[in-house]
Amino acid sequence: MPTRTEIIAFDDSPPPPGADPWVPGAAPGTGIEMTEPDPGWPQRYEELAARIREVLGWRVLQLDHVGSTSVPGLPAKPIIDIDLVVADPGREQDYVPALEAAGFTLVIREPWWYGHRALRADEPPRSNLHVFGFDSPEPVRHRIFRDWLRGNPDDRDRYADIKRQAASEANARGEHVMEYNARKEQVIREIYQRAFAAAGLLQE
Repeated sequence: MPTRTEIIAFDDSPPPPGADPWVPGAAPGTGIEMTEPDPGWPQRYEELAARIREVLGWRVLQLDHVGSTSVPGLPAKPIIDIDLVVADPGREQDYVPALEAAGFTLVIREPWWYGHRALRADEPPRSNLHVFGFDSPEPVRHRIFRDWLRGNPDDRDRYADIKRQAASEANARGEHVMEYNARKEQVIREIYQRAFAAAGLLQE
């Protein structure tokens, strides 16, 4: 399990020299599609979760609906974000072939960043599936952020505003999704600090 220090610290180091997180043939998308909240998103997560559990069985150590589609009342790209925790994300042979058979495609490989892998499902329901190890702090942070937004409408609305602004500016400049994410980062970090403080994680 990650420590408190690991949870509240963000790893912003760049990739190692010459490393590319995108697998051959994959690249970040442009044209950020922002839609109004859809009450059907949780059900779409359940459909995807059932598909993942069916092919991976007990290899699923934890599975969570995260990201904006997991927060009622929050606009989002119509793509379900899911965190999958496995024993060792570096052992792709343990989960990637099964997930590919279930309609997912491996698009990101970042062994230097919490062992992260990402797979994408483009057929409805569309999904980004993020794979981490059990000792990674990132899924813990995602759940803290999700739950904080669910319980704090002011921060949810502030996040909604920056999402719409970032999407508008990114689309106007032809930027890709990673640049869209960077436009939101300052507000996200400010919200995280309030969530961490409320959870007691910032206390010595």
